[in-house]
Amino acid sequence: MKKIGTKTASTFVIANMIGTGVFTTLGFQLLSLTNPIYIALIWLMGGLAAFCGAIVYSELGAAMPRSGGEYHYLSVIYHPAVGFMSGWTSLIVGFAAPVALSSMAMSSYLCSIFPSIDKTVFAMVMLTLITLLHAINTHVGTKTQNILTTVKIAIILVFILAGLIVSPDGAANFDSMSEFKIGDVLSPAFAVSLIWVYYAYSGWNAAAYIAGDIENPRRNVPLALLSSTLFVIVLYLCLNMVFLRTTPVEEMVGQIEIGLISAKHIFGVKGGEIMGILITVMLVSSISSMVYVGPRVAVTMGEDYRLFGFLTKKNKNGCPSFAIWTQYAISSIMLLTGSFQLITQYTGIVLSFCALLTVGGVIVHRYRFPDVYRPYKTWAYPLPAILFCVIILWSIIYMMYNDYVVTFVDHTQDAPWTMILSFGTILMGLVFYGINKVYHSDFVE
Repeated sequence: MKKIGTKTASTFVIANMIGTGVFTTLGFQLLSLTNPIYIALIWLMGGLAAFCGAIVYSELGAAMPRSGGEYHYLSVIYHPAVGFMSGWTSLIVGFAAPVALSSMAMSSYLCSIFPSIDKTVFAMVMLTLITLLHAINTHVGTKTQNILTTVKIAIILVFILAGLIVSPDGAANFDSMSEFKIGDVLSPAFAVSLIWVYYAYSGWNAAAYIAGDIENPRRNVPLALLSSTLFVIVLYLCLNMVFLRTTPVEEMVGQIEIGLISAKHIFGVKGGEIMGILITVMLVSSISSMVYVGPRVAVTMGEDYRLFGFLTKKNKNGCPSFAIWTQYAISSIMLLTGSFQLITQYTGIVLSFCALLTVGGVIVHRYRFPDVYRPYKTWAYPLPAILFCVIILWSIIYMMYNDYVVTFVDHTQDAPWTMILSFGTILMGLVFYGINKVYHSDFVE
């Protein structure tokens, strides 16, 4: 199969990052935080965590240039069981859940404009078509991804520029800036909102999952990770400031279609609807990217464990069709049965936990394998790893605390579903690892 270059690898990273999160999560953040300074700090902190993570993954990816991302890294750094657990969560949560969320958001945007369209049916049809595209021919899928990502960036730039030119309908949102207190950054509300933001940044490590498909991965994986992450941080900050500048907070609180609501203030009702359709197209790019990247992790697991050997099967064009359709099945189940807010929180915690183990693992890897060739080394080592771990661990602890409070103190939900789903998924991975051991499957480093 023909390898992909830095440009295409970068488009996959950008497309994985810019998707559901930035166009939907602000409404949930505004439930507890409305000061623009807090919002900007949350997105900056999330971006800092993503960039620190990208710096560390660049070293790991260059030292271990094999597809699989965390699955491969953790198997080598700690133990095959830890890697298997991570690969399992990547299969269930890392890509299948975000694909389902992006499909939900895409249909939500379009059906807000055309109410007669059934949200679930539209989401399933689009997910099926995108999956077919990648399951038939890899070359066509990558070419389509390049085009979709270019269109996505152009739409966002137009949106940002227009939002800076029009009259600021959300000017009153900035009146609360004088009430900013640095101590509030340590509040539970800030930490919980950070999980939403971290979910929006998820995808910064996409190039690490497809290292085996990239030309000269020791050089191009770090280039793709770092350049794409920096680019997206700038776009995210600009987008959220445009949302706040153009739209009153009360219209966005708790809403999913933030981009559409803001677009109507920028371009008028008709123009906003057109922009809503374009945002739908942008989400197609995100779904396409995750449909391509996710199955590569499953294939790597299938190469190492006989229990998942069926996932390695490819069609005549070299596409891992079994892995692609397996991910499609999991995404479809989530799409048909899940809650957008619950799946987002659940996804954010599990992905954060796996990334936490991986980024902290660079210290362990240097200790255990001091003689490994490292063509790229973490800048200011070990500061980026420590900073990432502190930010992510802090937000995970507060999210778990929040889940406990709303269940057992406020009684606003009947069970701590975020914790149950998160730890249940992780433990299930370890159970399947044990089952695999019973069947005498072999791990291959």
